Amino acid sequence: MDLSVRIGSLTLKNPLLAASGCFGYGVEYADVVDLSSLGGVVSKGLFLAEREGHPAPRIVETPAGMLNAIGLQGIGVRRFVDEKLPELRARKATVVVNVCGTTLDEYVEVSRILSDADGVDAIELNISCPNIKEGGIQFGCSLAGTFDVVSAVRNVTRLPVIPKLTPNVTDVASFARAAEDGGADAVSLVNTFLAMVIDVETRRPKISNIVGGLSGPAIRPIAVRMVYECRQTVKIPIIGMGGIADARDALEFMIAGATAVQVGTANFVDPFIWSKLLAGMREYMERHNIARIADLVGTIDTGHTVAERSGV
Repeated sequence: MDLSVRIGSLTLKNPLLAASGCFGYGVEYADVVDLSSLGGVVSKGLFLAEREGHPAPRIVETPAGMLNAIGLQGIGVRRFVDEKLPELRARKATVVVNVCGTTLDEYVEVSRILSDADGVDAIELNISCPNIKEGGIQFGCSLAGTFDVVSAVRNVTRLPVIPKLTPNVTDVASFARAAEDGGADAVSLVNTFLAMVIDVETRRPKISNIVGGLSGPAIRPIAVRMVYECRQTVKIPIIGMGGIADARDALEFMIAGATAVQVGTANFVDPFIWSKLLAGMREYMERHNIARIADLVGTIDTGHTVAERSGV
């Protein structure tokens, strides 16, 4: 069975990537997970400089999910290149770096630095974090802004460029199209949903930022729908994410149109989930006589004929 998939010029050995913000910089999990066995590791978001993030409390559990407002705390791109990347390279990990910025120029400069570094395989542009007021999300909620940041980064790197889209818009497919028009090699979706939790006894928000990003199984059906909508709109690969907790969840995203998937919140529950996901995928492929996992992508049967879908 062939579990490999292609994202632009990048070939992943399997469709499973560790999602940004849920796997540290990758090296933190290296003693419990064989990083080389994953399709890829997506780093925590990196700005040009170090960033403190929001004060605690900044994570709270919700029914079937988790609310977080970390605030993109990070060590900055230069420390990542000097301190983390060498170990990731030694562990033979496929490394996708999540790039953040408060300005267009910052996105470009961080991407340029990473393009000159040995061991970076792709760039994921974070234009969708709901937990900070400046930068990122301002680009990700504007079609013109999405196009501008993608095209600007495209001009300074040969690495695959993968903007991460926000679900906090009316029509996510139009943003996927703007990213494709800007030169993106793929899109990843979705980031977390803007949400809020209140302690009714104190009548205070349970996280210091008041609002945060909701992830986990609660959002999966919405994320699957958004992947399906984007698959109808763009030709570039889609990396799907949102509430994946077992192999069936991952396969659901792929059938809807995702070429690969990212797993985030479930990693906090079970750091050993990766081998179970791969085993579940192989079992499914064997049971359905599928030789290549890539052949499963976008195979949803909606019960409509081509003519009906075309409105004929």
